[in-house]
Amino acid sequence: MTTRSLPPTWPTVVHMLADAAASAPATEALVCGERRLSYREFVACVAALAGEWRALGAAGGRIATLLGNSTDACIAAFAALAAGAQHVPLNPLYTAHELAPILADAAPAVLVVDESSAPAAVPLARELGIAQVVVVGAGARRLDALRGGDAVALPPLPAPDSLALLQYTGGTTGRAKGVDLTHRAIAVNVAQREALLPTRRGDRVICMMPLSHAYGMAMGMFLSINSASTLVILPRYQPDEVLATVERERIGVFPGSPTVFVGLLGHPRFGATDWSSVHTCYSGASALAEATLARWAAGVGAPVHEGYGLTEAGPVLSFNPVGGPVKPGSVGIAVPDTEIQIVDVEDGTRRLGPGERGEIRARGPQLMRGYRNRPEETAAALRDGWLYTGDIGELDRDGYLHIRDRKKEMLIVGGYNVYPREIEELLFAHADVADVAVVGTADDFRGETPLAHVVLRARSRADEQTLLDHCRAHLARYKVPSRVVFHDALPKTFASKTDKNALRRLNPDTTTHRSIR
Repeated sequence: MTTRSLPPTWPTVVHMLADAAASAPATEALVCGERRLSYREFVACVAALAGEWRALGAAGGRIATLLGNSTDACIAAFAALAAGAQHVPLNPLYTAHELAPILADAAPAVLVVDESSAPAAVPLARELGIAQVVVVGAGARRLDALRGGDAVALPPLPAPDSLALLQYTGGTTGRAKGVDLTHRAIAVNVAQREALLPTRRGDRVICMMPLSHAYGMAMGMFLSINSASTLVILPRYQPDEVLATVERERIGVFPGSPTVFVGLLGHPRFGATDWSSVHTCYSGASALAEATLARWAAGVGAPVHEGYGLTEAGPVLSFNPVGGPVKPGSVGIAVPDTEIQIVDVEDGTRRLGPGERGEIRARGPQLMRGYRNRPEETAAALRDGWLYTGDIGELDRDGYLHIRDRKKEMLIVGGYNVYPREIEELLFAHADVADVAVVGTADDFRGETPLAHVVLRARSRADEQTLLDHCRAHLARYKVPSRVVFHDALPKTFASKTDKNALRRLNPDTTTHRSIR
């Protein structure tokens, strides 16, 4: 296996943007629908907004954004970083129930929200004492309207070891944990990924993945800025629009997820789409079937390079390299300056050999500093310089990593992390629920979906629709169970714990439901 060296690394991603604006000022930086910004205009918007936020005293604090995919989302992200604040990207699909504990933990000085999120977010911000709320959108403020001030200079660029991102991810308890990442960590990770997957300068990168998510930021926004490329933003994944955009915008780089690749392969216009401009495709979240990889490569003319990472790792740890073997079913080799090991699952101190399964641990300069306000969970995840991922895998003799299972109970639904405990706690709060367990079930489109196994209280007349409506009122759509299966009792282990392995083995279509008539 050839060792890849680390390309030159910028101190921060704000330095990347400043260089792109200086070296390619007229190149399109952002495209979203009819809105198009050059790098000159992009950096002017960022500089003006960063100046506003510094005047409000946001430097050294946190700026949270609750924005869908848009030019505004990119401007706000870079403005927060350029202002010397820590950016807190939040999923705009979250309900007020989900946002409240996250915002309380993050304690941002500024919250930037879409018009669509404002009715729920603004009262919540007021309740939590967030001093500044900025509402953006067609009927409110447009951040890309700041581009008229082309002469505005960026503030002093941030220090590499200062905090850059606070990205929230769930835990086995269902509580969201804020991952602290430094400027150096995310900038180094861009260079690490580029060593395996070099981007052509001035390329065109499609972004349908959420820019509030670690994958969308790293493999969309930061990837394009690093190479002075054009980020073509779609508000959401819509197959018809993706196919039309590939042709219209002459897309070269295509980051996606299993949901995207499987969905497009089944679209009637897939074969008629002109894919000739696409030369590189990436996938993360979960493994693609070998048949899917083969069909995509045959139809597009470019293979899908699968990789692996997690928010705590900045986020990329491995990828199948361009110009190297692409092994179906593998997430590739470690990026430069990164070690990946497989260790025993009992205490994580005994290193295992090729072909042996155990917990994946990694170390490198891209790892998180820790979890915000959670010293005990930080100590459990970061031990002796190693990040213990909670994922089960194995390394082959060529150093390629294969993911086999998850030590944690986390599900991956259409690229999103879903934590069963969060859904269970919500269902437990329903007056008609006596017991509940949530497990994952295979889904051809989303990879997995949550399946709720429920025991109702005596004399309850609640039905599946009642409980699903309860979930929809409090959870993002992708977290809502696909089914509710009723039982008289849930199977238990010898230690009186719910036996989730037994539930996973059940076929929900043949499971005996409790009569609820």
